[in-house]
Amino acid sequence: MLVPYESLLQLPSETLDRLIKEFLFTQTEDGSFAALDDQAVTNAIAKCRAALARNDLVVEYSEDDESIAIRSKENTLFKG
Repeated sequence: MLVPYESLLQLPSETLDRLIKEFLFTQTEDGSFAALDDQAVTNAIAKCRAALARNDLVVEYSEDDESIAIRSKENTLFKG
């Protein structure tokens, strides 16, 4: 199930930031994300928030394994 962007805005900001950071960690397989400074991480989070607002990225909740993840819209099981 896709979580609507408006619902994400109701989450505490820290919760959404943690979800975004988890997504960003999965995007850097070489571990280079850990070497970024605080400003670079803040910028990456802002870009991810903007992509969520544009619906380029979506949050998908899986009821089967009770997990939640950010994905590219074209990589979701549920097109919507």
